[in-house]
Amino acid sequence: MGKVAVLGAGSWGTALAIVLADNGHEVALWAHRKEHADEINETRANEKYLKGVTIPERIVADNQLDRVVSGADHILLVVPTKAMREVCQNLRELIDHKVTITHASKGIEPETFKRVSEVIHEEIPEELYEDIVVLSGPSHAEEVSLRQPTTVTISSKDLEVAEKVQDLFMNRQFRVYTSPDLIGVELGGALKNIIALGAGISDGLGYGDNAKAALITRGLAEIARLGTSMGANPLTFSGLTGVGDLIVTCTSSHSRNWRAGYKLGQGNDLDEVLDEMGMVVEGVRTTKAAYQLSQTQDVEMPITSGIYRILFEKAHARDVVDQLMTRIRRHEMEDLTNILDEQMND
Repeated sequence: MGKVAVLGAGSWGTALAIVLADNGHEVALWAHRKEHADEINETRANEKYLKGVTIPERIVADNQLDRVVSGADHILLVVPTKAMREVCQNLRELIDHKVTITHASKGIEPETFKRVSEVIHEEIPEELYEDIVVLSGPSHAEEVSLRQPTTVTISSKDLEVAEKVQDLFMNRQFRVYTSPDLIGVELGGALKNIIALGAGISDGLGYGDNAKAALITRGLAEIARLGTSMGANPLTFSGLTGVGDLIVTCTSSHSRNWRAGYKLGQGNDLDEVLDEMGMVVEGVRTTKAAYQLSQTQDVEMPITSGIYRILFEKAHARDVVDQLMTRIRRHEMEDLTNILDEQMND
């Protein structure tokens, strides 16, 4: 078994490191802070991010990126999207042989509207890697770290590379499918965080299951509209990285996006919510990017626009819901028909 460098010692990075260690791989886990790496190595715990979980001995944490990457044939990036460019810029100076790069971060870069794989491609020369692979799907880190059954999807332009990464992760508790739709897999994983914020806001307002079901369903239509406009296969959004990820993220308190939305729905200020959580809430940044992108792509995204107004324009959540409920009448099947027509015409 070879060495895998996992960059990012948060909840998801640590959980994926556990999967790799269970599969017999030597795992080097990069933590940004020395005291964080020391905690993992000395106590076999990562209490801030995965409370009560024992870290396998095969995982060795380090805050020195050069030591983590040295000798690794596989690099797994699990850092917040806002840090992705800087990490990749540092990484390109350290890779001394061809590697496989996989990322499991879910977001879109505001202003540039780049997907994570595009950011990686821009910052790391192609001659340094075989291909860029994305891992996404309905997967709470807490459950993965406890070896509870989980199924995800990986995607790459090169099927052979995708299958190699599939073998890297696959085990009895962690099932991995492959998909050729890199764009759809990345966008599904990123955009669902926006709808999860909305689901939390709805719950925080005291609304019931009816409202949340409508939010998830109409949110999926928005994701498919924007994704298709960017070249994704609409069928991808009916799979694990679309509706599957939506369900798990919108209905569970494990989801930090849902938790942040819940606090917002109760009337808390965004900055206070983020400070209190002490973790990255990717949906906030992705909402800004998706809202900007919908304007440039001329794609209608009323739920995303409403959440943008709550986050960045101080709109009251209950007023936004009222406006969504009183929008002009339309046919439900219109969205699906338009998406399929666009796909057939391409």
